[in-house]
Amino acid sequence: MRHPSLTARRVAAVSVSLVLAAGAAACGPEDNDAKSSGGDSTPHKGGTLTVLNSNPQEDFDPARLYTSGGGNVPSLVFRTLTTRNRENGAAGAKVVPDLATDTGRPNKDATVWTYTLKKGLKYEDGTAITSADIKYGIERSFAPELSGGAPYLRDWLVGAADYQGPYKDKKGLAAIETPDERTIVFHLNKPEGEFPYLATQTQFTPVPKAKDTGTKYEEHPVSSGPYKVVTNENDGEHLVLERNTYWSASTDAERKAYPDRIDVKSRLDSSVINQRLSSSQGADAAAVTADTNLGPAELAKVTGDKELASRVGTGHFGYTNYIAFNPTVKPFDNVKVRQAVSYAIDRSSVVNAAGGSALAEPATTYLPNQKSFGYEPYDLFPAGATGNAAKAKELLKEAGYPNGLTVTLTHSNAKDFETSPEIATAVQDALKKAGITVKLQGLEENDYSDTIHNVKTEPGFFLAHWGADWPSGGPFLAPIFDGRQIVKDGANFNTGLLNNKSVNDEIDAINKLTDLDAAAKRWGALDKKIGEQALTVPLFHPVYKRLYGKDIKNVVISDWTGVLDISQVAVK
Repeated sequence: MRHPSLTARRVAAVSVSLVLAAGAAACGPEDNDAKSSGGDSTPHKGGTLTVLNSNPQEDFDPARLYTSGGGNVPSLVFRTLTTRNRENGAAGAKVVPDLATDTGRPNKDATVWTYTLKKGLKYEDGTAITSADIKYGIERSFAPELSGGAPYLRDWLVGAADYQGPYKDKKGLAAIETPDERTIVFHLNKPEGEFPYLATQTQFTPVPKAKDTGTKYEEHPVSSGPYKVVTNENDGEHLVLERNTYWSASTDAERKAYPDRIDVKSRLDSSVINQRLSSSQGADAAAVTADTNLGPAELAKVTGDKELASRVGTGHFGYTNYIAFNPTVKPFDNVKVRQAVSYAIDRSSVVNAAGGSALAEPATTYLPNQKSFGYEPYDLFPAGATGNAAKAKELLKEAGYPNGLTVTLTHSNAKDFETSPEIATAVQDALKKAGITVKLQGLEENDYSDTIHNVKTEPGFFLAHWGADWPSGGPFLAPIFDGRQIVKDGANFNTGLLNNKSVNDEIDAINKLTDLDAAAKRWGALDKKIGEQALTVPLFHPVYKRLYGKDIKNVVISDWTGVLDISQVAVK
């Protein structure tokens, strides 16, 4: 997964894709209230919000976006059946209704989900939004020319595995029924208690069939949200959004839509973005970023300036950086060697290498330390703050390496403070104290991703990271530890190649639960059970720090995204 700073592809699925934005609790409301220079912190309607981004909003078609919760900029234009709760911290990790009247009504075994649309929903042209439009929007996401979205619908819907979209197959998906204009019913292959989370993704955006222009639809998608696209230049490099006058706040409890206009400018250097936000001159006083964090050096400067420090939003996203082992490669086939590495790790030095405690929190659990994931505190191989070299040496001796051993650690050369040389060197230094000599193998980012996610080339010992498609233990644990998700001829994320029947069965059992709080507790217990096998060494969870302009008001940062929610911002 790439760094959670863009929109929202799979924050977990490797550097080639990415997701979303950005865990432990985000700042509470008292920390997030942005103060204006005029002293009036009450948000008002009007004005222009400027968004300064590194990455352009490419593929601005709901079928092609890989987002969770609806994304940040996309969520201003695209509404979905459900969405994320737009509140600070843990409250923001909940799924709530959007176009639908509720989060969905399952049958007894959660294989059929039924939704009813709210009354009075309209597109930007004043026409009514219907259940057939949502069905069509989902179906077009199966078209090969509109690929890029999350894979769940193809896996979950009955008979969807080989569907090629409505341009080739006009019969559509029988698994989606629309008995009337306000009702839509989904038939699933297996129980999925977390279907309400999936219904937040942009593939659930209504698309009027008569207005579908295929691959050109992204140039002017028909808005169901509070803003419509009036400019899309250079494939998302410059987007201008203005009010959709047919959007009604009475049907949308989540989006505040304070600004009259939103001007999104992209392909900017991250240092330029932070400098412009810092200076807050002219239009930049009413500016935010949807994808650019403060780095260690920039944060040091900001921290020393009281005014700037008051304009930093702090958030957490469900994301873990860790060491991965391939237990088919010696000496990591020996669990005591894996345990020895776990005991030897110096998390203080790793956190420092990641930018310091303001930007990284030490991790001893694979699941992020948030309630929505089912976080259960555990430390199975207590290394303390600086590593337990004595215990590591003891385990190495038991494993048949009384004189230590030499191993190779594969990492990325990308300067991302996650899987990069700084982190690798910190691991190397810590393990040296335990008698483990670590040779470093740095690969360019694409080579690194291809190597570690291929069963045939996966090294025995490497740096990795994973983030969730939504705030639950399911999309965190299943792709990494469900043996049925091992991919032998494609991108594989089950790096430990774990295929344990009891683990697989528990994943299935939890997926049947529609009580998400009960499911969360089970995910936490499963995390600990898997952790006993020492297939990973959790290192740290990142913390996201982002500047915003001096005239920005109503800063909301949820544990779902970990970054400022543009739909809540006011500039007046």
